[in-house]
Amino acid sequence: MIEIQETLARWYETHKRELPWRSDPTPYHVWLSEIILQQTRVNQGYDYFMRFVERWPSLPDLAQASEEEVLKMWQGLGYYSRARNLHKCARQVMELYGGEFPSDFERLKKLQGIGNYTAAAIASIAFGQPHAVVDGNVYRVLSRLYDIDTPINNEKGVKLFAELAASLLDREHPAIHNQAMMEFGALHCVPKNPDCLQCPLQSHCLAFAHGTVDERPQKEKKLKIKTRYFNYLVFKTSDGGIYLRKRQGNDIWQNLYDFPCIESEQPLTIDEILNHEDFRNLTLDQAFVVEKISPQYTHKLTHQTIIATFIEIKISGILPKSQKNIILLALENELGTFPVPKLIDNYLNNYN
Repeated sequence: MIEIQETLARWYETHKRELPWRSDPTPYHVWLSEIILQQTRVNQGYDYFMRFVERWPSLPDLAQASEEEVLKMWQGLGYYSRARNLHKCARQVMELYGGEFPSDFERLKKLQGIGNYTAAAIASIAFGQPHAVVDGNVYRVLSRLYDIDTPINNEKGVKLFAELAASLLDREHPAIHNQAMMEFGALHCVPKNPDCLQCPLQSHCLAFAHGTVDERPQKEKKLKIKTRYFNYLVFKTSDGGIYLRKRQGNDIWQNLYDFPCIESEQPLTIDEILNHEDFRNLTLDQAFVVEKISPQYTHKLTHQTIIATFIEIKISGILPKSQKNIILLALENELGTFPVPKLIDNYLNNYN
């Protein structure tokens, strides 16, 4: 085990990428980078990290921002609950700890949006506490190193790999060890076609010995992907206004902006949309002209696929006041200032 720790540390020293949160591993930088890099590749997350720290150099700066500002800065990264939790966490740390992250693992876990993995990363990398991190890269390295066929995405697997990572942890140098494990999985022990013949851990790797490298890690089958049809109503006024909707409730894209929408389980024809009860409730039978119907946009999320069509409609009046709590009128040249999902951003980039 000590030999594995030392081999990983030597490999890391030679091959690690130079990243800003590594060169200056303050708790704020570690936390921000870990939240951004969840479900995000480093080459994409790097730019977002740099923009965030330029705009908000410290946690107190971020805590003073509005949620809408944070969502706009986050736009394009997806999984927007991360951005909302990021903002809430910053305000929690200000309120509870005067703007300084606690070094205690259990206190870190109680903060908004911080689970075992992120708490372990902050505690070990920023504070030198002996807590093992387990992310997708670590799962892959451990499952191959010990040739484990237990699925990594069920309760048994999560517990097993957490215990295994803790047993392998170099408790004297947890920051280097954890970063070495993650970096080794990201750069060398990659998902497909890893260079096993040149691997420094080859002599310790049971999956290599058993010929099961391509079968590790194991995952249980994913949930069935749900398809949703969004029929967006892009209402335009004669004086250059467009109606936007702020998404609320517990659905996707909470607190982001899109357009009034008629959702359906199957594709709808334009006649079905214009005769839909929701459409009539919005327009109150006022005069309108359908100016353009977009091609379909397909947007894939983790457990669902959105198929969207945008219908551009010129209306002669205004939408009913009863809708003001979710619908607002904006000028066309202001659309870029609102935080919107990637799907809406793609549409706006093609909007004439």
